[in-house]
Amino acid sequence: MNKVNDLIFEQLLQLSLTLGKPEQDLVILGDGNTSAILDDETFWVKASGSYLHQITAEGFTRVRLVPLLEMIDDTTLSDSEVEKIFSSSKVDSSARHPSIETLLHALAYSLCGACFVGHTHPIAVNSILCSQNAREALSGHIFTETALYLGDVPLIVPYADPGLPLARILKQELVNYLDKYSQPPRVFYLLNHGLVALGQTTQEVENITAMTVKSARILLGTYALGGPKFISQAEVERITSRTDEEYRRKLANRK
Repeated sequence: MNKVNDLIFEQLLQLSLTLGKPEQDLVILGDGNTSAILDDETFWVKASGSYLHQITAEGFTRVRLVPLLEMIDDTTLSDSEVEKIFSSSKVDSSARHPSIETLLHALAYSLCGACFVGHTHPIAVNSILCSQNAREALSGHIFTETALYLGDVPLIVPYADPGLPLARILKQELVNYLDKYSQPPRVFYLLNHGLVALGQTTQEVENITAMTVKSARILLGTYALGGPKFISQAEVERITSRTDEEYRRKLANRK
């Protein structure tokens, strides 16, 4: 790898170790995965079975983007054909099998322009995502910083079997979202599953994850006193359009 790619890989490694810290309560065992785009054709992604809190360089696999995206669109594939494509997408054929969620990362890069992705299963967030009223609970902002850091509107994705079925639903949801809002989301909420944070830097992925967890904890607490009181859309638009607040967000996400 060249110096730029070495730096990207080191940043990905540190992001993974940070998100995997047990005290963060974001993942357990082999939960979660991370990735980083390298160029127009390839990205690094956590290998299947790696533990984020103790991951090393051998815990990542470099994969090609195009065959993964083509697989999402091909509805005729058998399970064995899917496995063959996953294997052939590896830049190094001897590398470990990439995470089952690699396709989510491919969509984050191809449709959302992300540079780094962190997928976790925070308990506070999943307490909401696994509830009957998850969409209602996530329908607004309870304080302005969630709008500033997480974006005006999160993407809420229906449950599907992890892997190819989830990737196909995610792609359709993303296409609809982009058509409606003309900008990509910073957060994917996967119902009954977990959180996906998209960033231009690893710090942004960490900040989005932390802010999402903070919001989830506060949101859960509001139900002890009658439920959430969302701020108005005008207040959301005001905070996200302020140049001083955007400057502050960019400084916080810089790394």
